[in-house]
Amino acid sequence: MTNVTKKADVRCYVIIDPAACGGRDPMHVAQAAAKGGATIIQLRDKSGDVRHMLTLAQAMKTALAPFAVPLVINDRVDVALAAGAHGAHVGQEDLPAEAARRLLGDEAILGLSHKTPEEIAASPVNTLSYAAIGGIFPTTSKKQGASGLEAFARMAHAMRARAPELPIVGIAGITAENAASVIAAGADGVAVISAVCAADDPEAATRALRAVVDAALAKREDAA
Repeated sequence: MTNVTKKADVRCYVIIDPAACGGRDPMHVAQAAAKGGATIIQLRDKSGDVRHMLTLAQAMKTALAPFAVPLVINDRVDVALAAGAHGAHVGQEDLPAEAARRLLGDEAILGLSHKTPEEIAASPVNTLSYAAIGGIFPTTSKKQGASGLEAFARMAHAMRARAPELPIVGIAGITAENAASVIAAGADGVAVISAVCAADDPEAATRALRAVVDAALAKREDAA
């Protein structure tokens, strides 16, 4: 499948990882993020078994329905399909994006991670709803080193040259304090885990992050 036109709103992309929620119910954290202005929520569970992930995904989709916030599943296209989620996010070592798109269909959200210029150059951009680029800053959730803002800006520029309309979300170590710099470097949104999941008040943390991103996007648009 080619030339997928359905793009995702990645302005405030919150990744819910049960391991990062400090013992709180991840479904409640997801609801709080939705109330705070998350534009897309991803369920990421690297340690749980697939049955538990499916049960959580189904419950999370139901919990998010009143907020009209789409739910995507990290890595597991099968779980996304079984749970009736809005789509999936895959990495370079997961099911290839082209295969994931065939399984999910044209209407689903599909994102792909990119960490290097080579991955940007080879990206199947016509199959994607958004492109994730990172990691930008140091983070405890990823083992690879941080690439920094300059490298991110170069990769975002290269992606924009290949697919001008494809939304770009920056990822790794992003907080309300540094999110504006990621937008200024070329992102259309930011993806966070601990900035929301580990916050004392996930709803307030999401609201603060969303405000920073919206202001940075408006500033960039005014300067264009």
